[in-house]
Amino acid sequence: MNTAPAGPRTIADLLNVLVRDPGKPRLTWYGDDGERVELSGAVLVNWVSKTTNLFVEEFDGAPACRVLIDLPPHWRSAVWVLGALRTGATVLVPGPDGLAPDGRPADVTVTTRPAEHSGDVVAVALPALARRFDGELPPGTVDAAAAVMTYADAVLWVPETDPSEPALVAPAATAPVQGVLHGDVLAWAAGAPETAEAGARVLLDGRASLVDTLRSMLGVWAAGGSVVLTSPTTATALEADADRRERLVSQEGVSLGGVASTLGD
Repeated sequence: MNTAPAGPRTIADLLNVLVRDPGKPRLTWYGDDGERVELSGAVLVNWVSKTTNLFVEEFDGAPACRVLIDLPPHWRSAVWVLGALRTGATVLVPGPDGLAPDGRPADVTVTTRPAEHSGDVVAVALPALARRFDGELPPGTVDAAAAVMTYADAVLWVPETDPSEPALVAPAATAPVQGVLHGDVLAWAAGAPETAEAGARVLLDGRASLVDTLRSMLGVWAAGGSVVLTSPTTATALEADADRRERLVSQEGVSLGGVASTLGD
């Protein structure tokens, strides 16, 4: 009797899923002022691999390393989270105060607000064409826009992930759970409502929390699908303009049966 192949169980498995059809769009971003960025599976994994190498070489990324991701829902957030998880590190989602939810210091912070953090800090410029961080950087801060591109396109070496280590820790008020282990992270993501239809092209609302957005993206990708993510401003505009929303849905090939967003469905 034939059985369906098992889905991905680790972040490394998930990245392999993304490159099975390397040219297929996996993440499309609609930002403010008409910005549109499309990442195929190959391009997304290329970005993640570079980021993984940076974590390992610059910050000793490994299980038990704590990485605070102080970024909004965005295509760059997805890259940095996947890169951190690929090293086996724990991703911390900050609370309203910008600090780790458990009150303990992070080993490294990835942020758009480098002046507000101390220790090892990576400054991220969100605009797609940014070649450097726009603003003065504190001493020792890594400028992501300049640094990431210097790293290899394929993962060179990472320590073995410990499935019993936390993969994600977030404030209880913004997440369905406070902590998800590496061994359970994709099973947790599979519970997101957007993953109901395998292979769906899913529209996600950037007004959701970073945790909810990450859960949806991981779940959609694990099911072989792809994501169209909007900025909060774009999401609000689409909600107010049904014709514009329908044009986007049509142009991007969004699978209506797979959509479970707050954009009017």
